[in-house]
Amino acid sequence: MSFRIWSDLLGLRGTLELRTLRSAALAANALGDSNERFVAVYLPPDYDPNGSRRYDTIYYLHGHGSNLARMLAAAPWERNVVQMLDDAMREGSLRPAILVLVDGATRLGGSQYVDSLQNGDVAQHIALEIVDEIDRRYRSIARASARAIVGKSSGGFGAIHIAARYPERFSAVASIAGDAYFQMTMPALFPSAQRALERFGGDAAAFVAAIERDPVRRAEGFSALFILACAAAYSPRSKTAFDLALPFDLRTGEIDDDAFTRWLAFDPAEYDAPRLAALARLSLCYLDAGRRDEFGLDIAARTLARRLGEAGVRVRSEEFAGGHRNTTERAIGAISALLEVLDR
Repeated sequence: MSFRIWSDLLGLRGTLELRTLRSAALAANALGDSNERFVAVYLPPDYDPNGSRRYDTIYYLHGHGSNLARMLAAAPWERNVVQMLDDAMREGSLRPAILVLVDGATRLGGSQYVDSLQNGDVAQHIALEIVDEIDRRYRSIARASARAIVGKSSGGFGAIHIAARYPERFSAVASIAGDAYFQMTMPALFPSAQRALERFGGDAAAFVAAIERDPVRRAEGFSALFILACAAAYSPRSKTAFDLALPFDLRTGEIDDDAFTRWLAFDPAEYDAPRLAALARLSLCYLDAGRRDEFGLDIAARTLARRLGEAGVRVRSEEFAGGHRNTTERAIGAISALLEVLDR
């Protein structure tokens, strides 16, 4: 089902449609998240469903703790990514393209967009199910050279992960302050996460239930949710809900090397030769981060850019004078860079 009302509500010249997709890839997730997912599709102002013109497609992934509704939220004096994109296309600074906003929300705040025993096959859901649905319903150019994927924070990590796994589906990728260089960026969150879980005797299910009853949480609670979400993605033990190998001992807080090693296997800064070769097939890997990123993801982006460049990946790296939050406008620069290398 589509809802034209969104276009008018957001004051768009283009059209925003909301659709639902029942996902086979997400049907078996352990946490009980619905496999009927909303997808938002922005169509540029000159889009004609009966015309002859076809368009490049950009797939956008949000960060941890967000969802589709939050991406579409608007407020006085603020513009969301769809409104900014619409403005840029109206002004002519961005050529017309289709934008697909993916809802990656889970009970833990996000899936990191990887296939896992806990979350279901999230990467497959995006790269296969959603892409095929978009190409079936819209006037997209149905080939990899006309598709790119971009994300912010966990979504930036997810964009690189999916591009490396499915280079036959996408020809360019952009990561805005994406998770990487785990050896430096992740351990800083472990102490606060351990303290939050310790208050519940290390019972992750009880902790999450408490968050769901009272969503007002301290920074420790957010850190714990993020660590649990990462563990569900990177180090699940089984398909039993909350059966996770955490990267630290719940009693002492000491780092668990075995579990953390499993996390490092997903780190873009630690990619092995086959995944680097997959990224080297792309036309562009665009990296962006603020120089004052609160989680050190500017250093992660810089480190990743060097390592990918040394492996022959076509990298473009940008930095800006800002932090991790309130950076929606950076998505427009990333999308512009992606469109430069896609089919026209």
